[in-house]
Amino acid sequence: MNQHRIGIDLGGTKIEIAVLTPDGTEALRHRVPTPPGYDATLAAIADLVLGAEATLGITASVGIGIPGAISPATGRVKNASSIALNGHTFDRDISAKLAREVRVDNDANCFALSEASDGAGAGYGLVFGVILGTGIGGGVVIDGKLHRGPHRIAAEWGHNPLPWPSIDEVPGPHCWCGQWGCLERYVCGPALAAAVDGPEAHDAGSLPARAAAGDAKARDALAQHVDRLARGLAVVVNMLDPDVIVLGGGLSNMDHLYAELPGLIGRHVFSDVVRTPVVKNKHGDSSGVRGAAWLWPAG
Repeated sequence: MNQHRIGIDLGGTKIEIAVLTPDGTEALRHRVPTPPGYDATLAAIADLVLGAEATLGITASVGIGIPGAISPATGRVKNASSIALNGHTFDRDISAKLAREVRVDNDANCFALSEASDGAGAGYGLVFGVILGTGIGGGVVIDGKLHRGPHRIAAEWGHNPLPWPSIDEVPGPHCWCGQWGCLERYVCGPALAAAVDGPEAHDAGSLPARAAAGDAKARDALAQHVDRLARGLAVVVNMLDPDVIVLGGGLSNMDHLYAELPGLIGRHVFSDVVRTPVVKNKHGDSSGVRGAAWLWPAG
């Protein structure tokens, strides 16, 4: 396929578009606020695609990353944190609006595909991509191809219980999925922020600097967080034995994770030697939208 590819990253607050040339170079990028309502969201995406094509004088393939999945049983969106999408035949509706096939996948899958294609995971056989943000998600790419699973829930590692919990970590917080003690509710950004600044806090970005400046509460919360994250990733290593783990999302900017996680993960892995690299993403906030474009192969 020697043509331009459009990627769309559909989030709860913004919709971002990127256009990649046939060699993967970015030709255009733009973002708009996500409008309220399902029909308005479809219209906004269509306007972005048609506007980009008109600006560049092209017709492109279109891939979209969403914070959920298309159920293979019903053909409708499920598990989406952007609740306006749930229950809709989103892929069919946007394909009809644009009069072409549109490929739709989970946003964490798009992140993993981006980093495996030409990012921090390029050249590795099995890449496990991790999103650490408001929630946590994951994607598995094997030899350059996404592994989605028959239920489209591959790499939903955040909705398993916190592994090897201490007595004071059970039953754990209630999760939006309906279960108790999901790993996501222990290691997402808002959980880390709340551990230091109370339940109304959501932004953990300042905690490493505060810990370095002598804030004992921030230091202890970060230590607890990386230990819990390592336990969760150790289960991934035990199950998949990935060649590399690539971190993305807001918490991936915390540099101590890369120094501390490999050793902590190894304590829980069923192996005499554990050398799984944990690396920072290459494309940053661009990975989701780039991965959506990569849903269409280069050739």
